[in-house]
Amino acid sequence: MSKITLVGTALLALMATSAAMSATAPPAKADASSSHAAALPPAAPASTPQLTAVDVNAWLDGYLPNAIRTGDIGGAVVAVVKDGQIVTERGYGYSDVEKQLPVDPQLTLFRPGSVSKLITWTAVMQQVEAGKIDLDADVNQYLDFKIPPFEGKPITMRNLMQHTAGFEEQAKDIISDANDAPAYDALLKRWTPTRVFAPGSTPAYSNYGASLAGYIVQRVSGESFNDYVEKHIFQPLDMTHSTFRQPLPANLAPLMSKGYELASSPPKPFEIIGPYPAGGLSSTAEDMAHFMIAHLNNGEYHGNRILSSAIAQQMHDSPLSILPPLNRMELGFFETNINGREVIAHLGDTELFHTSLHLFLADNIGFYVSFNSLGKGGAAGELRTALFDDFADRYLPGHPDDRRVDAKTSAAHAAMLVGTWEASRGAQTTFLSVLGLLGQTKVGLDAKGDLVFPVPGPNGKPHHWVESAPFLWVATDSHERLGAKVENGKVVRFSIDFMSPFEVFDRVPWYRDSAWLSPAVYLGLAILFATALSWPITAIVRRRYGAPLALSSNERSAYRLSKLGAVLILVALGIWALVLTMMIKDNDNLTARFDWALRTAQIFGLIAFVGGALVALWNLWVVWSGKRRWPAKLWSIALVFASLALLWMAVVFKLMTFGVNY
Repeated sequence: MSKITLVGTALLALMATSAAMSATAPPAKADASSSHAAALPPAAPASTPQLTAVDVNAWLDGYLPNAIRTGDIGGAVVAVVKDGQIVTERGYGYSDVEKQLPVDPQLTLFRPGSVSKLITWTAVMQQVEAGKIDLDADVNQYLDFKIPPFEGKPITMRNLMQHTAGFEEQAKDIISDANDAPAYDALLKRWTPTRVFAPGSTPAYSNYGASLAGYIVQRVSGESFNDYVEKHIFQPLDMTHSTFRQPLPANLAPLMSKGYELASSPPKPFEIIGPYPAGGLSSTAEDMAHFMIAHLNNGEYHGNRILSSAIAQQMHDSPLSILPPLNRMELGFFETNINGREVIAHLGDTELFHTSLHLFLADNIGFYVSFNSLGKGGAAGELRTALFDDFADRYLPGHPDDRRVDAKTSAAHAAMLVGTWEASRGAQTTFLSVLGLLGQTKVGLDAKGDLVFPVPGPNGKPHHWVESAPFLWVATDSHERLGAKVENGKVVRFSIDFMSPFEVFDRVPWYRDSAWLSPAVYLGLAILFATALSWPITAIVRRRYGAPLALSSNERSAYRLSKLGAVLILVALGIWALVLTMMIKDNDNLTARFDWALRTAQIFGLIAFVGGALVALWNLWVVWSGKRRWPAKLWSIALVFASLALLWMAVVFKLMTFGVNY
């Protein structure tokens, strides 16, 4: 749940027809014959290493120390469990680089980010089991404030758990370094993100939705969220070094790992997560191992049961199929199936910590890894994926998908994906939607007619995709798959396995399409810069040679105001660029203390964008109704084009809206 991801600039924004479930229908069980979870996993070759402490420790010790060192990552923890027991728990690197304090997997606290949601979703299912929450009821019946309907339709707890409530992205107060951040329930009530999709129709990852679920647990249980999870989850699972409390309790604070952007740079302050039921956990690798064991044992840990077997199985096996046969969302968990094995998982990111947790259900194996640094070039994110893939390939190998669609059909199908796409997770009604102009994804073809989707592979270059089944592509250099939905002979939606449970790509409407809008904006900026620069230059030249501006009073006013309008538009864009850059670079600028800057950008932008367009149009009329020469006439047209292009961008991407909730 990193800030960069939340404002839509740094995550990889993520075949046959989709059989999307109704939000109110009971979930369908996975078909044992489907490609999601084979009835029997592929037989392991005789040479497959056994998952023992000796082998996995040797493998990890040969893998991670060099990886974190070359990635400029401070430290990491790994836990592996099997058949109800901890196989290994390992610490690598340092929890405090300056003091050279080694990571202790039993005692060192890391921040697992959105993996925290699994605790919250487990609490929800406990209340489902208690009969206090109905997965398919309107959540408003549990709240003391109202979530507005979308086209008359409410949202349900099932929608929240499967990220299909339809909320747009929320970023304000998501992460801060300050201890005076608003309480999570105050954040929930302050502003409800606009619902932009019909419930149950479109996966769009939502921290607001997960935090709302935590509040519902608090409401129906009569206990504070922190008290509830400590009593009903942490205590029975012997998770003695875990807490959602911020700042940390006095007994745990000394055990907290420092967090780093780079191990070679100074540590950052402890991160305060605003909607903390969605990402505020601090925990050790050993505690997370206990949590994995409980879920692999269908709710039981060493004689203590946190969920009934039936409820645990419902949580693990209630898939929502949006783009079959890609990975799907369960109830809180999402699939990361690999090598024919059914795997449910969750990933998590704060600004500094980066984590993944995977449960191989049929094999009764759990794998957890967390890093305390982003690392060079986002190394931690790539490393956690590679580590999971390599773990599965080593201990639970499968067979590659060797199916192929014939070349002619494959080329035709790839051509159907060409165009501009935008991810379902993002802002649409606030100023943050302007980041969508930069974040749109362009799908194309290479010289051979093969699909080009700009998601980097293990080598940092885009994957090479081959079509293995109609509208299902596999990457030849990884386990990644890409699937598309076809309606009326057109591809209308696609995603990749990594993000398909909670994020899809849809076609960009024409009026937002960067394919034409970006060139128009760039050309407009060039015209405005040329206009602004020429104003003082021509004035100096005229003064140097004593050449007066031979214009009538009306023409002179139009001339000067058009130049001033160009300058104001450029200044407005500069203010917006500065505000957005400061928000991205500093967590504390995603709080109320930065509202003054946002209001300044909004007010000045309204004056500049509208005023600049109006004076450009007036100048056009004055120039063409007078006797100005053709260069002036052509430039007046160019100025109108430039000002209207920037005005269009400002309107479409919400730079013209007011408000400080986002």
